[in-house]
Amino acid sequence: MEAVLIILLVLLAAAAAAAVSFYRKARELRMDLTGAVMSRTEIANFLSRFASGINCEDGLDGAMHSTACYIREQIEAGSVAIYGVSGGKLAALGVCGDFPLLPGSPGERGGNRQVLEELRRHPLPIGSGFIGQVAETRRSELVPLASIDDRFDDVPDSDTLGSVMATPMVKDGVLFGVICAVDNRMLEGRPFSAPQYNRFRALAPQVLMVQQLVQVYAEINRRERIDQELAFVRQFQNSLLPPAALTLGDFSVCARTTSAKEVNGDFFDMVRIDDDRLLVMVGDACGKGMPACILASMTRSFARALASEFTTLTKFLRDVNANLNRDSDADRFITMGCCLIDRRGGLVEFGRAGHTDLIMHIHGHLRRLSPRGTALGMLPNEDAEFDTICLAVDHGSSLMLYSDGLSEALNHDREEFGAERLVNAFHVACAHRDTPGAIIDEVMTAVREFEYEQNDDQTIVLIRRD
Repeated sequence: MEAVLIILLVLLAAAAAAAVSFYRKARELRMDLTGAVMSRTEIANFLSRFASGINCEDGLDGAMHSTACYIREQIEAGSVAIYGVSGGKLAALGVCGDFPLLPGSPGERGGNRQVLEELRRHPLPIGSGFIGQVAETRRSELVPLASIDDRFDDVPDSDTLGSVMATPMVKDGVLFGVICAVDNRMLEGRPFSAPQYNRFRALAPQVLMVQQLVQVYAEINRRERIDQELAFVRQFQNSLLPPAALTLGDFSVCARTTSAKEVNGDFFDMVRIDDDRLLVMVGDACGKGMPACILASMTRSFARALASEFTTLTKFLRDVNANLNRDSDADRFITMGCCLIDRRGGLVEFGRAGHTDLIMHIHGHLRRLSPRGTALGMLPNEDAEFDTICLAVDHGSSLMLYSDGLSEALNHDREEFGAERLVNAFHVACAHRDTPGAIIDEVMTAVREFEYEQNDDQTIVLIRRD
């Protein structure tokens, strides 16, 4: 009987122990879940404050100000400053409250913006002073009374300083900044408590997250600003182009240009020399994007200025070359094809400077003209050479000037469209199209159907004598 009682007592003890263990685990799980919910809510509130700061008139500065104010509220500090690492120093990113650890008398300061500007004017060397030492050692520190700590001697009115604490923001061994809090608002005249200090250090990862979000937003804003500026340049560049179609007697001229990037390194222009002559140009600057756009714009400006004193096509090319060779870098050049139309007698003089051939469609036959010519800006005039060809253009004939973005268009297999395909497309278009615009559209459609994506600027100018 006694043995049975002993067994029952052992079983009851084991059951009681299991129940206690289960209760403890359930309580721990409940606490973990409560902590997770609180942590998620806290982060959500934190990000909400960050978003509100972003949307304020101060933009990214406002976001960092909101973050500093959030920390100040959480630890009940008098003021908080957030520093980021920039150029080997600590630069202020955000501040909340009348932060005393900066040069100048507190009475001379204005609001948050003025305090932040003052902090930014005096970046802190890493390793110097209290905040710089926290950055160097990468260890958090709490100073109960800063007025008796010699690391604050260079702070004006340091004898009035109360409690100060700072914590570094470190991720994967990399220092991203330091957060500093000054004065215990909860108990004035008392140092920050251990719970406040622990809470302060626990907030550092959230502040680091905000700092990195701000950097992402800043990069997005920078790119958007660049896109806006490029859009303006593109709009301005397009506004400088002449009308896409022009007539001179029985000659009709039409042009199309499309850019591979935001701005165009190709250009075309049509300049009336006098009542009987029209100068038609196509240019293609080396490279792409903004540098090519600037060079193309320079060339067009030089060409228009020189056209007002036009004498011969050869001299015109030499004068443009002299200006570009003088004012552009040695590795920057532009190719150009020019046609001088003279409606008296139906003459066209063609000259080129390193550009593609002139393609002619006359009575169902094709001709390719390629006089010698050096790319503009590449060589001084004593080393450059420019030849021209003059021909009579019969009625019904078409002439095509183009940039190499068309002949060098690539398909999926990285195969070029090539000059022969382009010439054939021009020949087919001339056979059943009777206007310059319709011929250009058909040629460009053939290129677009071939290429995988446009990787270079593309321009066509079509001259037709009706």
